[in-house]
Amino acid sequence: MRPTLLGLTAALLLLAGGPAAAWEAPPAKPPAKPQRIVSLNLCADELLLRLVGPERLAAVTWLARDPRASTVAALASRVPVNHGTAEEILPLNPDLIVAGRHTTRVAVGLLTRLDAPLLELDVPQSVAGVAEQIRGLARAVGEPEKGEALVAEMRSRLDALPPAAPGPRPTAVVLRPNGFVAGSGSLVDELLTRAGLDNLADRLPLGSQGALPLEAIILGGADVLIVDAAPDAPPSLAGALLHHPALKAWKPQVRTLSLPTRLWTCPGPQIAEAAERLATARETAP
Repeated sequence: MRPTLLGLTAALLLLAGGPAAAWEAPPAKPPAKPQRIVSLNLCADELLLRLVGPERLAAVTWLARDPRASTVAALASRVPVNHGTAEEILPLNPDLIVAGRHTTRVAVGLLTRLDAPLLELDVPQSVAGVAEQIRGLARAVGEPEKGEALVAEMRSRLDALPPAAPGPRPTAVVLRPNGFVAGSGSLVDELLTRAGLDNLADRLPLGSQGALPLEAIILGGADVLIVDAAPDAPPSLAGALLHHPALKAWKPQVRTLSLPTRLWTCPGPQIAEAAERLATARETAP
């Protein structure tokens, strides 16, 4: 049976009081400090493991244990994992479930209809938005002081970035699998600016968002090429572009920075390290 049908079956059994009815009705108001938190989203995994630790987490996603994708893989090894299905979550009797706005939608829909204690995280597109999300989640789990500490450390590191030299800034372009680039109005764009780099994406042919032909990216003539991929990632059609012969021929002409995707896939305090690496690449740009 497919996961979607399994989820529907579990929900119907719960509503009918059948064999799957291990779910206890949530309290009218979640506890000040939830003790059985479940995460359905990698970005939530990372923040929760920093804010409350493994002891108060009933489950995180399986991705949290993958060091290629996660910045908290060691901590996540101490927590049970889930694969984003409602039938996994409900028997855990969580007092708070944290999901992403654009992930596990089938499970979120079922949990919403069952009045589960659900909090959905959006995708911030600025450093200010990241700080606000950290604070909001910290309040939800009863740890506002820890949230403020994470924000303070992140901002301190960003404020300590070396200033750019006078004159034109080195240009940079982020090349992701399938030829996707990040333009203005994105968190990536703000990090590039804070690191003293000029995001070339807005000046490339055909626009600055979405997938672009490799020819357009190469002809843009960036000083710094930022490869947004894990070097040990499994082979995939999406990542094949990053090994194209034309790209290999271009790389000697630019400063290439391989930035681990885990540092800016999720909007969290680890973005400060991404900015620090970008600033170092700026200093060594041709």
